[in-house]
Amino acid sequence: MLYLHIALGIDIAKDKFDVALLNNGSSKLAQFENNKTGFRKLTKWLKKHSGKKCTACMEATGRYGDELANYLYNQNHSVSVVNPARIKAYRQSRQQRNKTDREDAKIIAHFCATQQPRLWSPPPAHIQELQALTRRLEALKDDRTRELNRRVSGIKSKIVQKDIEKHIAFLDKQIVKLQQQINALIDQHPDLRRKKELLTSIKGIGDITAAAFLGEVTDIDQFESAQQLAAYAGLTPSQHQSGKSISKPGRMSKQGNPRLRKLFYMPVKSAKRFNPIVKRLVTRMEKAGKPYHTIRGAAMRKLIHLAYGVLKTGQPFDPNYVNLQIPS
Repeated sequence: MLYLHIALGIDIAKDKFDVALLNNGSSKLAQFENNKTGFRKLTKWLKKHSGKKCTACMEATGRYGDELANYLYNQNHSVSVVNPARIKAYRQSRQQRNKTDREDAKIIAHFCATQQPRLWSPPPAHIQELQALTRRLEALKDDRTRELNRRVSGIKSKIVQKDIEKHIAFLDKQIVKLQQQINALIDQHPDLRRKKELLTSIKGIGDITAAAFLGEVTDIDQFESAQQLAAYAGLTPSQHQSGKSISKPGRMSKQGNPRLRKLFYMPVKSAKRFNPIVKRLVTRMEKAGKPYHTIRGAAMRKLIHLAYGVLKTGQPFDPNYVNLQIPS
């Protein structure tokens, strides 16, 4: 097995990140703030302990690691952004029981050194812009939901109620404006427009879901199979079984990109009614007496498999083509 002599494992969190540097068999550990000041301190630390460019590896956990990944890439380090499910499986294969931020960084560093995952590069500027716009739209919708909940929470103050109504109206306008900006951006780029058309050919996936999907899955070719994409979204079932004594129902792993997982929650409701493939799956599982959450997870996973299929084949979804060849 090939072994990278200088590998940097990064366990990323919102406010800080832990690192483990493997350098010719020795290891160094440190922790830094997850901001530009912390990034500069990391650079000085790396120069002190390695003096060379390294290969850095981190889990794909949403926006917390985006800025650091870009920073390291621009500093001419090699960067890999890995599905957390792969790191979890690697940890289990090494029978690593301790789980702390430092231990996670060490596991990621060892994974990077021994497995040499695919290198990452920043997506094109228009894809980064799409990601920023769709994430902002998600945030505004979450704000609107919170205000709607406050409106019916029993607040007695007329002044507060009036302010809530005013804020909801403001958010409504901002949401419409942002949706228009997202549509305009997609229309300006033929690659995005074609991919959006492919995704929306799937019953259950609308314009906003397609746009957000393209913002989160910036390069479909980084996934070798639909199963890998589902794992990245945290939609693969996890099992808990030990001999005959412990056997729990399978649940979604929830390892990976939470935005991508959340993205398919609402479309499933429409897909169960209007997408014949998803509808057949749901009907079959209901007859088998499967729990609601298991059925919902399977339907979400089926949708993401279909999304992978149309993007990889470049062919619109055909509900009548039962043997649709979706790359595995």
